[in-house]
Order: sequence, then structure tokens, then C-alpha cells
Amino acid sequence: MMKKLLFVILATLALSACTDSVGSVNWCNQLKEKPKSEWTTDNAVNFAKYCVFQNEVGSKSWCKDMSNKPKGDWTGNEAVDYAKYCVF
Repeated sequence: MMKKLLFVILATLALSACTDSVGSVNWCNQLKEKPKSEWTTDNAVNFAKYCVFQNEVGSKSWCKDMSNKPKGDWTGNEAVDYAKYCVF
């Protein structure tokens, strides 16, 4: 079971390596440059959550928050992002 989970995480990392994760510093910077008229509702919510409150995915505060969050409550994306930004 653990080997399958590790494989899924590594495969997801490999596939997502070229894209910026929602809430990452690069994602925040890209969205800042994009006209607000082109933002989706999800973009606006995620921008406020991650970029305005300085809790970007991969930041020290985000990694600390994720470390304190029960692993059973993590989403698949959170697990991948944690592995990508906080472990490696």
C-alpha cells in the first residue's frame, strides 16, 4: 500500500513539475500580472487565501500548517505539494 502511495505521489510530481501549483509563489505572481477581468471565482478565492494572507503553497508557514494538519485530512494536491515543497 505504501509503495503504491509513493508511486502515485512521485508520478504526480513528475507530471506536475512543469506547472505552477495553485497558491505557489509563481502562481501568485502570474495571477498578479493577469487582468482581474480574466480571473475566475476560484482564482480570486485562491489568490486571497494564498497570496494576500502570505501563506503561499511551499512557504514556511504553509509547510508548518500542513505538518500540523492530520494527514487523513489532506487532499491529494496537498500531499503532492507538501512532498514537492516541504520534503524535497
